[in-house]
Amino acid sequence: MRKIIFSLSVLAFAAMANAQIYLAKDCEITFFSASPMENIEAVNKAAKPILNAATGDVQVKINIRGFQFEKPLMQEHFNENYLESDKYPDAVYKGKINEKVDYTKDGVTKVTVTGKLNMHGVEKDKNMEGTVTVKGQQVLIESKFMIHIADYNIKIPSVVVKNIAEDVEVKVKGTLEPFKK
Repeated sequence: MRKIIFSLSVLAFAAMANAQIYLAKDCEITFFSASPMENIEAVNKAAKPILNAATGDVQVKINIRGFQFEKPLMQEHFNENYLESDKYPDAVYKGKINEKVDYTKDGVTKVTVTGKLNMHGVEKDKNMEGTVTVKGQQVLIESKFMIHIADYNIKIPSVVVKNIAEDVEVKVKGTLEPFKK
């Protein structure tokens, strides 16, 4: 069912403009929480970015259960207690690249993206900086930004509050390829 909805959203996204659409070949999202007691890091390779080259519209869907942790107990607490992934299975970012990128020739462009992040049932404005690299038919995207977890109503029990940072660093690195109709 999710694949059908994703496919329909790609087609709707493509229909917005008769333009080149790029889909994820691979994408890795990591987050890092530094705290006095313990550093926490997780990696998610299940994110699905979509880019409309004509409009600069970007959408990234992240399956919360896709985050993998070094320790299974951390992963369990992350899904059950903090992000409540049964109730909120996905995070979605929708934004627009503000700079003009020439997708017809190789090069690197520093960009800012203005958009909204919907996570844990809360939607907030989230602007970020990054790079778009055109290399042949591929588009490489990279960004690093911070998320203040309280902004998304993520509650940390007082007993472990020293184990989890209030601000989490997120890195996105993906390779996108042209969508073939």
